[in-house]
This record gives sequence, structure tokens and C-alpha cells, in this order.
Amino acid sequence: MYGPPQQVGGGDASLSDQWRVDAAPVAASAAADRESALVIDVAGLRMAYDGFEAVRGVDLRVRRGEIFTFLGPNGAGKTTTVEILEGHRKRTGGEVRVLGEDPQHADRRWRARVGVVLQSSRVERELTVRECLELYAGYYPKPRPVREVIKLVGLEKKAEARGAQLSGGQQRRLDVALALIGDPELVFLDEPTTGFDPSARRAAWEMIAGLRELGKTIFLTTHYMDEAEALADRIAVLNAGVIVAEGTPSTLGGRNQAAYEISFGLPDGVTVDALPFPARTLSEPGRVLIESTEVMATLHALAGWAIERGAEVGDLRVRRPALEDVYLALTEPAA
Repeated sequence: MYGPPQQVGGGDASLSDQWRVDAAPVAASAAADRESALVIDVAGLRMAYDGFEAVRGVDLRVRRGEIFTFLGPNGAGKTTTVEILEGHRKRTGGEVRVLGEDPQHADRRWRARVGVVLQSSRVERELTVRECLELYAGYYPKPRPVREVIKLVGLEKKAEARGAQLSGGQQRRLDVALALIGDPELVFLDEPTTGFDPSARRAAWEMIAGLRELGKTIFLTTHYMDEAEALADRIAVLNAGVIVAEGTPSTLGGRNQAAYEISFGLPDGVTVDALPFPARTLSEPGRVLIESTEVMATLHALAGWAIERGAEVGDLRVRRPALEDVYLALTEPAA
């Protein structure tokens, strides 16, 4: 907030000196806004087990209303990190703030502001979807209406079905509903679509994206790169206990600056040495690859070369490294 204008000095002072905005409250307000926008703020997080450091100085910042995706191979320290953020595990060192509090010392009010969907869980087999949500709603001070949550996760037609009658995908939707019934500000989703068929996964993505529209902050862990690309606002990659890259799906690991890959089938009777650019052969017989940072100029020259010879360039493909390529480059052990 701006402070009141203040007159400074005598009558001979210049206009700029006579009136001045007090900058201190402005700076303090801006800093407060930045802090309030942070749902998760982690600095130097460490966790050791019997001398082995599973998490080694992790820094993370997650802002309100975003889908933040946490990637990493098995054994990278993802589960340990997430359990610390959820308040289920004590850390060895570092500073952690989730919703403005230290999860390690958080109380029941804080836990009501957090929803958790575990990688696997058991449904209440003898309770209907509605009964199960009504039961869990009683654990929270200000739950969302049961009917609203059922609609949100797309279980309207199964509201009176017992847990034992639900398919795997429907059970997963119920898991999400149970995480949402307390109307949390932050939702942890751990591998939410593991075992889903493609159709069920797409439906789950739509549901998760809908949570962002409600203003929820989502912390998503997944092994599916297409899922991360479809949902994430930002991604962090953890490997061997440290963050090795962070960015948007399109910029992670310098992906937006990587060379384009132009691949095609060689015309009949043409060898790779006859091409106008350096190229390498691929495992597929007769197929070659050109890498270029100036894709339009390269394609123009390639087309001119082919037209000049009356040759056909077969099955032309142009791509930048996929998110999976970047992820593997970041996490694969050095040779």
C-alpha cells in the first residue's frame, strides 16, 4: 500500500522533492504478495538414512494455482521429498514451508488444508460412493458438499454403487474425491493414472486440469511424460537426491533451444554423402537424420536439392527432442 504523500523541506524545494511516495510500505507489500503466492517454499532440504543422503539440498517453490510436476527415476528421492512436504516424515535439514507452516510441526487445521492421493489405496468396499464421502466429510471443519465433489470427479452415475463394484479407474476417481472433500488448498497426486487405459487417462487429465480451474494447487508425481506435458505448468526433475532441471514442459533442460531433428527416407540410388548437409543414418534401413538450428533454411535447401534432381524425399519428419528425450538425458547415468 502506498503511504501518504509527504512534504519535504521548505518552500524553495523542487516539486519532485516536495512530494514523495514512501517506498518502504510498497516494497513490504510486494514482498508479502510474493510470499503469499508461494504454497510450497523449500530451501536446502536434506534427508539422510543411516549415513546415506537420499535428498541433498533440494530447493523448490510452488505457486498458488499451478500444477507442479515432480519427475525422477525410482530411488531419486521423490517419495521422501513428498512425504516431508506432506508432514509424514521428519527431515534431516533445510527449511520447508507449506501453506506458510512447517509441515513437521503442523497441526490439524493445517492438515485440513491439504489433500493427498496416494499411489495405491483401498476403497471402503461396503460403502457407496456417497456414503464414503459423507463419512470422510465429517473429519473436516468445512467440507465441500458431497454432491458437488461427486460431480467434480465424474461419479454421478456411480454415487450409489458400493466400493467393491467400482472399476479401477472409478476407484481412482473416488480416491481423488476423498482428497477433495475437505476442500483443500493444496492437493498431492502420486501417480494418479497408473494402470489406466488411454481413454481413462485422458478423462483423468481433464479432471485434474479442472482442479486448477477451481484455484487448487496441484503437486503431481508421475512417470508418464505425456501426462507431465499435458498437465504441468512447471516441472522439476530430481535425480540422485538433487534437482537437475526445472522449467516449463517446453523449456525444460533447454528443450526450446535444442536443434531440430529432420529425418526422411533417402531417394532411390542416393547415398548419405550426396546430401547437401551432414547427416547420419538411422537404424531403419535407408533413413537418415539431419540436425539443424535453422529448420526453415535447412528444409528449403533440402527441398531445392530434391527438386533439382527430380528426387522424392520420403516420409519427412521434423521434431525437436521430446520431453522424454530430455528427461532421459537428464537422468541417465553417465557412460
